[in-house]
Amino acid sequence: MKNYKIITLLIFLFSIASFAQPGRLRERLQQKKEQVKSLKVAFITEELKLTSNEAEKFWPLYNSFEDKQMDLRKDKMKNYLDRAENADNLSEKEAATLITQMENTEEELHQLRKKFVASLKNVLPSVKILKLKKAEDEFNKKLLQQYRDKKVGR
Repeated sequence: MKNYKIITLLIFLFSIASFAQPGRLRERLQQKKEQVKSLKVAFITEELKLTSNEAEKFWPLYNSFEDKQMDLRKDKMKNYLDRAENADNLSEKEAATLITQMENTEEELHQLRKKFVASLKNVLPSVKILKLKKAEDEFNKKLLQQYRDKKVGR
């Protein structure tokens, strides 16, 4: 009887621990995401040498652009990629439709970027707008390299 109670208690504790893990994982992922975002903010601010006045106007525009871009990619592109994974099961007509939808989404992303750059022209000099793209690319390259180094180091 005593063993039964111990086993029941252990099963209960393991159950609680297994249910708690996804929440912790999501929390850690969210923390990592926030950490990357703050590193990106610092990196771009430094690379563009934003004044406090420029930063005050720039970051709301940039954050809004990033959110809209993420939403587009998340909602549409993921759906296309999921369907494209089963390309062998698609008819030629379905595949052609999927390609057209993907092209339209890429065009939406391009138009979103054009609007963003147009709005930046009221906030930053053209030289800093050009530096922004370079800074974003450099940041992403460094982030990817750190990820690769960490993965190799395991």
